[in-house]
Amino acid sequence: MAVKIILVVVFFAAMLAVGIHFRRHNTNVDGFVLGGRSVGPWLTAFAFGTSYFSAVIFVGYAGQFGWAFGIASTWIGLGNAFIGSLLAWVVLGRRTRLMTQHIGSRTMPDFFGKRYDSNKLTIAAAIITFVFLIPYTASLFNGLSRLFEMAFHIDYAYCVIGMALLTGLYVIIGGYMATAVNDFIQGVIMLIGIVAVIAAVLSQNGGFMGSLVELSKVESDVMGGAYVSFFGPNPGYLFFVVMLTSVGTWGLPQMVGKFYAIRDEGAVKKGTLISTAFAVIVAGGCYFLGGFGRLFSTAEKVAAEGFDSIIPQMLSTLPDLLTAIVLILVLSASMSTLSSLVLTSSSTLTLDLIDPMTEGKNSEKKNMTIMRVFIAFFIVVSAVIAIIQARSRVTFIAQLMGISWGALAGAFLAPFLYGLFWKKATKAGAAASFIYGVTLMIIQLCISLGWIAAPAGFLGLVFRNSLYSGVFAMFGGLVIVPVVSALTRKQVPAKVDDYFSCYNATVEVPAATALGESVEASGK
Repeated sequence: MAVKIILVVVFFAAMLAVGIHFRRHNTNVDGFVLGGRSVGPWLTAFAFGTSYFSAVIFVGYAGQFGWAFGIASTWIGLGNAFIGSLLAWVVLGRRTRLMTQHIGSRTMPDFFGKRYDSNKLTIAAAIITFVFLIPYTASLFNGLSRLFEMAFHIDYAYCVIGMALLTGLYVIIGGYMATAVNDFIQGVIMLIGIVAVIAAVLSQNGGFMGSLVELSKVESDVMGGAYVSFFGPNPGYLFFVVMLTSVGTWGLPQMVGKFYAIRDEGAVKKGTLISTAFAVIVAGGCYFLGGFGRLFSTAEKVAAEGFDSIIPQMLSTLPDLLTAIVLILVLSASMSTLSSLVLTSSSTLTLDLIDPMTEGKNSEKKNMTIMRVFIAFFIVVSAVIAIIQARSRVTFIAQLMGISWGALAGAFLAPFLYGLFWKKATKAGAAASFIYGVTLMIIQLCISLGWIAAPAGFLGLVFRNSLYSGVFAMFGGLVIVPVVSALTRKQVPAKVDDYFSCYNATVEVPAATALGESVEASGK
């Protein structure tokens, strides 16, 4: 217990120290929200990765999908690495950085408003961001606090309150740079921790091969040895999970926002490789570990306590020192994601809702003060929801995250992607995607809560759970935006050629191929 307490106290002290150190960088809104658009590859890559993977992944998804697919759940982690990280950086990284700086966008809702020439889109996107980031944040509190209960026997509510206070302090004090540096520190801890935990857990059943042998003995209704097979007992369901958790990041404001802040071309190239390697180890490792969950829990226990109990049960058998490492690992994963979420939500509300209401009359200092107030508000609301949810057991972590990801990615992915690559995308197309994605996931939420019955037939498949709904929301938007845009061609912004001119500006080569620090200054 002493080791656990010491490690947690040192971790908390380091996070606060970083926040205090970077307070001097927060002289204006750009510094507080984007780090002055001068963040290097290592910090950006780790910020992207640690915002991606949290206690939701480690406790919720790894437990649920490891139970469902066995070691085939590792495919989810690899999908996250190569689709959610590598491909996202290659497709979105450079173009996002170029266009957002060119049009002066600091948030995703702001991008929609300027790219599609519609203040209503900015307001709608800001509201969607705020509302649907709250259940995601609540799910982070849930996953982390379950492990703290296991290790310290502290009431869940106190764990949530402690985590909320610490995260709020270092984000409010230090802004984006404090978050990015802490993300790097937390990312290193995650890399070391996941390797150590996997080795320790597998050793309890005779190492990797011994664990596989034991897992192959677990019975399945599908086939013998289903949980050690290549694609597991349900490949179709596995595909949907990979799609939601991998492609979904392309439309999440807290993820895409990392590309706004990256420094230059070299940082994009290095960040792509670093982020991918990080995801392979952390995401691949988490889901691989979860694949052995059936060796440590029973169907009766899972039925009684839910999927979120699987990973804590697995880790409860570890020595005290490794338990302490796991706590710091999950604490790192959760707080890095939480800090990114609260900074994204507060900056969106301040810059995209409050500032326009004052017609831009607020000073930089006042806007930063408002953002800090919203950070505190967002954390308090999420913490209260997390405590209520734990007491009532309305749903479990993966379901909360699936609804949040599905709504945000379903609403934003298509308009953002087409906005970067296709001049003919219109505000009506973007609005249709917003409505479609949000409506689909609200219906899913109502079905999950038992307020309405799931429909029959094909729609029944769509609403079977939030993962299916989320995938249909994302890919449906990719069809809706071009169709609606084709029907509303007159809404193409008059300045669209100017918006896309940033890709043709030259430094030494076309800017679409290489970022250059002098693009905006030279005007060439």
